Amino acid sequence: MIIAEQKPLSEIEEMLADCHKVMVAGCGTCVTVCFAGGEKEVGLLASALRMARELKGQPLETLERTLHRQCEWEFVDPVKAELEGIDAILSLGCGVGVQALSERLPGVRVLPALNTKFMGLPLEQGVWSERCAGCGDCVLDLTGGICPIARCSKSLLNGPCGGSASGKCEISPDVDCGWQLIYDRLESLGRLDLMEEPIPPKDWSYARDGGPRRIVREDLRLGQ
Repeated sequence: MIIAEQKPLSEIEEMLADCHKVMVAGCGTCVTVCFAGGEKEVGLLASALRMARELKGQPLETLERTLHRQCEWEFVDPVKAELEGIDAILSLGCGVGVQALSERLPGVRVLPALNTKFMGLPLEQGVWSERCAGCGDCVLDLTGGICPIARCSKSLLNGPCGGSASGKCEISPDVDCGWQLIYDRLESLGRLDLMEEPIPPKDWSYARDGGPRRIVREDLRLGQ
């Protein structure tokens, strides 16, 4: 899932400095699961903003809405009827959600309340770790299901590098060496033979280096 965290309250206040009425919009999927932008967080942030503005003698009116998903038009469109008098929408969605709202609701400012971090999973309550960089050309079949792009600090396709020591990465003793993890996994599967053949250089045109990406499924398009 997409992992995000809330921006500092002071930064959010600065973005809303000239606003008098704001819709605080959450998202009911990824950012709800990582406790950054669900209905609860919407309520807490809206309350904190109102109190902060009251202390300054500059009241702020807030509407609180949590969309099922900010990244799909069918869930965004109903918001259009509630925009009268709104100075801005403060989105507690990921960066995709912010841009989706901006694209679908061109007549109103959409501001980000979160910093989008990565695609990952929860290791324990309150701890999330990156697992995928969305490179567009998956090699997990060759690496035991462990991503060298996301898990290796240098995104090496053939490792480990000379900075690996005792299973840890040179950047920090708290960071596992991605390629040590891959080796251990392949060893447990009896597939160390996969490390005998170098993985070819990655075609980064499938990743962000090739520009904004798009997937078209003709079999799913209407009218086809």
